[in-house]
Amino acid sequence: MDMGHIYRRAPLARAMALMACACLSACKDPVQTRREPAAETAARGLIAIRDAGCGSCHEIPGLDWPKGRLAPSLNGFDDVGLIAGQLPNRPEVLAAFIRNAPLVKPGSTMPPMPVTRQEARDIASYLYGIDHD
Repeated sequence: MDMGHIYRRAPLARAMALMACACLSACKDPVQTRREPAAETAARGLIAIRDAGCGSCHEIPGLDWPKGRLAPSLNGFDDVGLIAGQLPNRPEVLAAFIRNAPLVKPGSTMPPMPVTRQEARDIASYLYGIDHD
């Protein structure tokens, strides 16, 4: 019995498996993103969003005005697979992106934001805690 065809296909199968793993690893972690933030964390996140002016560019649930249209709406952000179409949707990645998007994703049109690390974590927590199903 000629087993050569199986061995010739093995590199292709390995490559496909690695690509599938890479794609899955880029997705958000549903356990991390579905945790309900503490009420005080969510409140601090919304205050930081207002103070930083995030609504000037983004439509953000819980923020009545302004309702920016220059950047993507953040309605249902907890269901987004990738941040900015490329980054894994995980809290620590989102917080880093919020603080300095061009550093995290070169070429990003979102400017660095005037928020502390804690404020960025609070904003991320707020965005993950909004359920828009």
